[in-house]
Amino acid sequence: MDFLEYLKQKKINPLAFEAAEPERYREWEALFSKIHAESFTSQKKFLINEVRRRYLLAIEEK
Repeated sequence: MDFLEYLKQKKINPLAFEAAEPERYREWEALFSKIHAESFTSQKKFLINEVRRRYLLAIEEK
């Protein structure tokens, strides 16, 4: 799984997140590439929720 897929799985709009907070986005992307997704989630759990509220991914119709 790559970082974009991870953000989408967490219902975070990657384009909006990167545009609004490029430094945090790059920091998270670099860390994600070095550790397992579950470890990343454990480390950033509360921050992920905050980011999700700001950059919620629109629900796609099936």
